[in-house]
This record gives sequence, C-alpha cells and structure tokens, in this order.
Amino acid sequence: MAEAATGKKKILIVEDEEVIANICRTVLVNEGFNVDIAVDCRIAQKMINQNHYDLCLLDILIPKMSGRQLYQWLLRKHPQTAEKVIFCTGLAIEGNIKKFLEKSGCPLLLKPFSPDELTGIIQEALRWQNGREIDGNTDR
Repeated sequence: MAEAATGKKKILIVEDEEVIANICRTVLVNEGFNVDIAVDCRIAQKMINQNHYDLCLLDILIPKMSGRQLYQWLLRKHPQTAEKVIFCTGLAIEGNIKKFLEKSGCPLLLKPFSPDELTGIIQEALRWQNGREIDGNTDR
C-alpha cells in the first residue's frame, strides 16, 4: 500500500473543475497527504479499482456520471471505500440531494470553502475512521 511505503494517507479528489482540484491538491500535499485527482467518475472508478484510498472527496455534480452515481457504485463494488467519502458541492442542499446526503451519512464540504475548512473536514473524517477502527463501532 502507498501509505505503508510513505507513511502518508492517500486521498482521491474527484472534481471536474481544474482550479478547485489543483487548489485541493496543493493544500492537502502541503498537509502531508498523497493526492490523486480524477476529473470524472469513470476515471475515478479505474483509479479506485487499482489503488487504496484513505479518503475520497467527491463532487456531487460532475458531467457524464455524478458523484452520487459513483457513490452508489462504491457501495456495490468497494463498500469499505464508500465509508471513506466526503461529498463536496456548491449546490443548494434541498430535495433529493438533501435526502441522499442524509441517507449516506457522509460528511459534506460546501463550495466555496477555505483551505482550513478543507483540511478540517479531512482531519475530522480521518479521526472518525481511526476511532471506529479502534473501538470496532461501525455506526456513523
């Protein structure tokens, strides 16, 4: 595993807006993470099939295949990775999107966000995962 070799957590950012993806990469690399970027969900699927990720930051609204659809795929094909998702969106959180997010139980990062908000939600999600692994509790 990449983390075992480098001691760094590995994060996949699935974001079609290049500027946002690059800012996320810069901030997270500076915080000591290994970061991969997928500009669409089909590329993300290939990367997830080939790599272990400690966290995935998924934009909800991506052309061709949405972050929501990618999450559904993760639940079927990689359920352990589905537990390591943070959603990101600039959309109004209402209706079907609100219901979906509530059902998923995944954290949400709203755009626009600051570097501190990005690193804060990443650190919180990693602490939550570590705590769950230690005590064996799988409830969110």
